[in-house]
Amino acid sequence: MSTQTDSDFSASIPSPCTGVCRLDAARRYCVGCGRTTQEIAAWPTASAQARRIILQALRARQEG
Repeated sequence: MSTQTDSDFSASIPSPCTGVCRLDAARRYCVGCGRTTQEIAAWPTASAQARRIILQALRARQEG
């Protein structure tokens, strides 16, 4: 019997990367995806829950 791990679920949450990888010096976010350098670095190994938190932060930044 196989069980799914959180990493299995995290793989199903796609990266918000748009391929426009350039940091805005004033805002300190990527111009393309809106993530901080810490969020970008954490994404490959982030759990599904951590990825959802990052995506929520992105939405809040875009709205604010």
